[in-house]
Amino acid sequence: MTTYLVLKLLHLIAFVYWLGGDLGTFLSSRYVVDPKLSPAQRHTALKIMLGCDQGPKLAMPLIFAIGFAMAANIGFIVVPALVTVLVCLVCLAWFANVNWLYFTQNAAAKAKVAQFDLWFRIVVVIGLVATAGHALASESFIKADWLAAKVLVFAALVACGIYIRIQLKPFVAAFGQLMTKGSSAEVEQTLSRALARCRPAVYLIWLGLIISAALGLHLIQF
Repeated sequence: MTTYLVLKLLHLIAFVYWLGGDLGTFLSSRYVVDPKLSPAQRHTALKIMLGCDQGPKLAMPLIFAIGFAMAANIGFIVVPALVTVLVCLVCLAWFANVNWLYFTQNAAAKAKVAQFDLWFRIVVVIGLVATAGHALASESFIKADWLAAKVLVFAALVACGIYIRIQLKPFVAAFGQLMTKGSSAEVEQTLSRALARCRPAVYLIWLGLIISAALGLHLIQF
């Protein structure tokens, strides 16, 4: 099996975990906001939701690193090998950071690292949009328009994730109140409203993943 085929397999696996994990997160979220369930049951549903959400969160940096390496391997991205290595290392650091944020019990450190992570993603979005836009408008190290379009889609997916994170801030506080003080009309409304605001972004992520897959599967030519 060639290097390209190994990367292609890993790329597809990351895609499956991203889309499948997103679906699991979406479905379990319905139980988190179900007022018919007890707080303990809803807390269990939240744990399931957060566990499922790790799939997409971990797949995001992996799918970019693997896709970059694939494109460099077959000549659709023309950069020195060191650049490919650096991109992969940054994505691995991103991957490690996502894991750390999930498992750490240090709330103070987690808040600071999460803020850094947010700004990092904003920089990623801006950088990818600028890079893809330049590639579509003129000669660039990205040698195919469809690949530049995939970069734009990926930037949009990261942006959707940022939007979801911002919209979930009231949810976190309200769920804490649910666990400590019990349910109330205000708490239930806040929880439901926060998730409702996230759903359009979730649908856009699913659409973006399908578009990205179609671009890679049907427009790549040798």
